[in-house]
Amino acid sequence: MKAAVLSVRRLSVRFLMPGGRRVAAVTDAHFDVAAGECLALIGESGCGKSVLASALLGLLPANAQTAGEARLGDLDLLAADERTLARTVRGRRIGLIPQSPAAHLTPVRTIRSQLQETVAELTGIRGRAAVRTAAEAAAERAAFPSDHLDRHPHELSGGLAQRAATALALVGDAPLLLADEPTTGLDRDLVDHTVDELRRHVDTADRALLVITHDLAAAERIADRVAVMYAGRIVELTDAATFFGTPGPRHPYSRGLLQALPDRDFTPIPGMPPELGDLPDGCAFTARCHLSTAACAAVPQLTDTVACHHPYVPEDIRA
Repeated sequence: MKAAVLSVRRLSVRFLMPGGRRVAAVTDAHFDVAAGECLALIGESGCGKSVLASALLGLLPANAQTAGEARLGDLDLLAADERTLARTVRGRRIGLIPQSPAAHLTPVRTIRSQLQETVAELTGIRGRAAVRTAAEAAAERAAFPSDHLDRHPHELSGGLAQRAATALALVGDAPLLLADEPTTGLDRDLVDHTVDELRRHVDTADRALLVITHDLAAAERIADRVAVMYAGRIVELTDAATFFGTPGPRHPYSRGLLQALPDRDFTPIPGMPPELGDLPDGCAFTARCHLSTAACAAVPQLTDTVACHHPYVPEDIRA
């Protein structure tokens, strides 16, 4: 087993709302991402995936409270101050492909100038010609067209903004890369190109990748392991080959996600996820689960690979 680049232990995030209400966005997240590994974090919108990523980078709003640990080497990211995060972590030790790339690009500067500045800041490359060449190489890695480098963000489509953000994130060769919906706005060929480049980024120097995605085909293509999140909790954590192949996932929610795919059963999961500010007692999936019993009134803990009172076992799956 390779050493963990990122170790998350009982990470929780609560948002304090007017009137004293608390929103439980993330609860007791627990996982590692090892050198040379890609962990795909999947789940429906609003389940807490992006909040978790923001917590790791210290990018939560002022009304957020965090608990637990998230260690990047000897540094606890949750306890680090803003100066440490800004000067030594963001870009240098953790690269970020943001969920809304257009909002993270500087609107008054061209993509070329932003890439060149990033190259000069995060690498040892010096000299105008060398920096320019490195910036163009970064754009090529992300399939960003060279004839668009001198355009401003408002002149780009959503897909082009996504590729620009990917190019910027790859520049620093950070030990950990957080990719939050890195394939948004891309056609299938560009999705494949992007995930293959991210995989290559991980494999060439034993870097770690945490990719947050709704695109299960992309997750299957890139991931070594899969973490499934529901209502702020990780409910399953298992090898990607097991999850997407045989015997398949064990949590009823995980199986529902796969069965909803067009190339599988194309059957949606009934009902809607609960509001994070009004979570039910016990298992949050109970109202949507055909296996629920009285035992589900207690919150299931993540043991082995699944947090469920009635997980599928290989015999059930084969049947």
